[in-house]
Amino acid sequence: MHPYLQSFIGGLLVGTAVWILLKGIGRVAGISGIAAEAISSPRRSLWRFAFLLGLIVGGAFFVKVFSIPTANVASGAWLVVAGLLVGFGTVMAGGCTSGHGVCGLGRRSMRSLVATLSFMAAGMATVAILNALKAGT
Repeated sequence: MHPYLQSFIGGLLVGTAVWILLKGIGRVAGISGIAAEAISSPRRSLWRFAFLLGLIVGGAFFVKVFSIPTANVASGAWLVVAGLLVGFGTVMAGGCTSGHGVCGLGRRSMRSLVATLSFMAAGMATVAILNALKAGT
């Protein structure tokens, strides 16, 4: 299957899941918020745990079924640092890329537009800096 078709199907699945969650129970599919609530209120979070498990199991399923190549992952220490930085950014932005980029933009939120543009600019700047450092060595 062509990678563009895989991406297209993935986008349709994400959009459908976001719409079902919003229309079904009136919740926005911001992953950081869902994860935070699942951790802070586990007794009231059955749907949150199911949603998070579905992300993991669904991703693993599609990697296996469609033989999607996996990337080499950095060391555990770098992953912890990266996770903390992402968590810090999520708190500062009042949400994550899924909440702002997928759900917020779909609802035409100006706040989400600004947040998404900031995420994208920071990501591009990071890649440019890392590529420049790599080219200099």
